[in-house]
Amino acid sequence: MSDPVEFYFDFSSPYGYLAATRISQLAGKYGRGVAWKPILLGAVFKVTGSGPLPSLPLKGPYSKRDMERSARFLAVPFKLPDPFPVSTQAPARAIYWLEQKAPGRIEACVLALYRAYFVDGRDISSPDTTADVLASLGLDRAEALAAIGEPAIKERLRSATQTAIERGVFGSPYIFVDGEPFWGSDRLDQVERWLKSGGF
Repeated sequence: MSDPVEFYFDFSSPYGYLAATRISQLAGKYGRGVAWKPILLGAVFKVTGSGPLPSLPLKGPYSKRDMERSARFLAVPFKLPDPFPVSTQAPARAIYWLEQKAPGRIEACVLALYRAYFVDGRDISSPDTTADVLASLGLDRAEALAAIGEPAIKERLRSATQTAIERGVFGSPYIFVDGEPFWGSDRLDQVERWLKSGGF
C-alpha cells in the first residue's frame, strides 16, 4: 500500500469535521490509509497572526453561514456549538494515546469526538467528556482519562503541532498527499485528482 494521506486537523475546526467525514473513504478508494494528526490551531494562529474564522471582521458572519451551508450540501449533521471554539488539548491527546494503544480505533474516535462537539454540543475541552466519548466506544474510561494527563502524551501533541508548523500547516484541515499540501475541505476534489493521477 502507498503512503497514507496525512490529515492535520483541530477538533474545534468545523471544516476539519466536514473533511474528516469524507477523507477515509476518499483515501481508501485509491488504496491509501489515513494518518490522523490532531494539532492545536491556537499555536498556529500565534505564528500566522490569524484567529478562528467566526471571530474575524467581515469573515465572521459569512463563515458561519458557509459552515452550515457546507454541512447541508454534504448531508452531514452540524450545529455550531456554544461555546465556540474550545480548547482541544484533551481530545487531541486522546488520539495520540490511541496511536500507541489502539491505532485501529483512531478514525472511529475522531469522528465520535467531532460529532460530540458539532452535533451534540458537548464540551470536548473537558477531559471527562473526552473520556466519556471514548468509553462509549468501548475504551477504558479511566485509562483514557489518565492518558490525557500524561506528560509524554502532552509532549507528543506539542511536538506534533510544532512539526506541523514547520511543514507549513496553517489551518484545518490540512492534507498532504505524498508531500503535496492541500488546505481546506473544499480541496478534496483536488486531493482525489492527485491520488488518481499522481499529480497534475
